[in-house]
Amino acid sequence: MTKTASPAPRSIDETLDMLTAADYVADRSVATVLFLSLRMKRPLFLEGEAGVGKTEIAKVLAKALGRRLIRLQCYEGLDVSSAVYEWNYAAQMIEIRMDEASGSVDRSQLERNVFSEKYLIRRPVLDALTGEEGNAPVFLIDELDRTDEAFEAFLLEILSDFQVTVPELGTIKAKEPPIVVITTNRTREIHDALKRRCLYHWVDYPDAARELEIVRRKVPDANRRLSAEIVRFIQKLRELDLFKVPGVAETIDWASALTELDKVALDPETISDTIGVLLKYQDDIARIEQGEGRRILKEVKAELSTAE
Repeated sequence: MTKTASPAPRSIDETLDMLTAADYVADRSVATVLFLSLRMKRPLFLEGEAGVGKTEIAKVLAKALGRRLIRLQCYEGLDVSSAVYEWNYAAQMIEIRMDEASGSVDRSQLERNVFSEKYLIRRPVLDALTGEEGNAPVFLIDELDRTDEAFEAFLLEILSDFQVTVPELGTIKAKEPPIVVITTNRTREIHDALKRRCLYHWVDYPDAARELEIVRRKVPDANRRLSAEIVRFIQKLRELDLFKVPGVAETIDWASALTELDKVALDPETISDTIGVLLKYQDDIARIEQGEGRRILKEVKAELSTAE
């Protein structure tokens, strides 16, 4: 039985409420571009640093609208057979052998049999184009910047017409275009031709108030004082010239880890013992352990004491 999709939000405020209800703490600019993307039926292009919540937007959208989420995880060397479709060659060979063994082989009929829907393996792109009308899936193209320009050009054609040609079967066109969300961490520039077909939004790190709300929603068991210290500490870390500053995902992980350790406040030893949850490069970790961590912690404690 096909699950009925929920109607799209009718205003920016409804979009914001939809995201909040799914525990995604968004600002109004995110809600605005998401609302426009849904109303205008245009792909949404989200750019920003890793870990700021770009992928989560697609997940929340699929859940809130009751749509299937189809995810194409991009990587270097991604090709059509991995992204769009391929034939089940093993099953085709078995079919050919069985027909040959039966002694009655009609070559044209055999070709029609083995190149039929039965043996077609649908990869994410083709799968996204075969949703039912009124219940098209959310199609997440994640980290597009990891692919090469050739695949980007191929994707441009897909997003233009929402159809794919399978030589043996013909053209497969979407009854209703999927809701497309594209993310990139900006490790390379994406061609303007693709961006022009999308609505663009830069997803930045949240301010302290919004990040604290995220922690309280995602790690509700965390001590409130600890949550406040974690957020302020990370906000100050992002001001440093680190190789990779922590994203919101790391903030949530750190709050979860410290809660598992029954911590109620930050201290130098705790920071040193758990810094690997927060930072992923040794040079960054060494810098924090050589004095920056203590300095930031001291500032955080002083600010919170003053605020109280």
